[in-house]
Amino acid sequence: MNRIESKQHRYERRKKRVKKHFEGTPTRLRLTIFRSAAHIYAQIIDDAAAKTLVSASTVDREVKSQIVGQISKVDESRLVGNLLAQRAKAAKINQVAFDRNGFLYHGRVKALADAAREGGLDF
Repeated sequence: MNRIESKQHRYERRKKRVKKHFEGTPTRLRLTIFRSAAHIYAQIIDDAAAKTLVSASTVDREVKSQIVGQISKVDESRLVGNLLAQRAKAAKINQVAFDRNGFLYHGRVKALADAAREGGLDF
């Protein structure tokens, strides 16, 4: 197994381990993230209805308009977290369960989570 396959294997194991411990409920929805090399995406999902209620990402117009010049990916993640919290408040969502989707709680993932907490989400 080469280095890339090994890294992907570890990611899949973490994802399964994290996913089995919680599922969103109607009172406590699931906040899940996806991190690619260039962008970060966040969604608040109602698992009972299988619907995405709120989403935000670095490809949204509101975030793109705030990105000027060379801004770090961590700062972009903070903008996404703030936007997600604003949209969740508008949808009257206060409590969520944080699904880091197998990604380590470090860097961009941590920045998004901290910004969402500062914006008023409880998790």
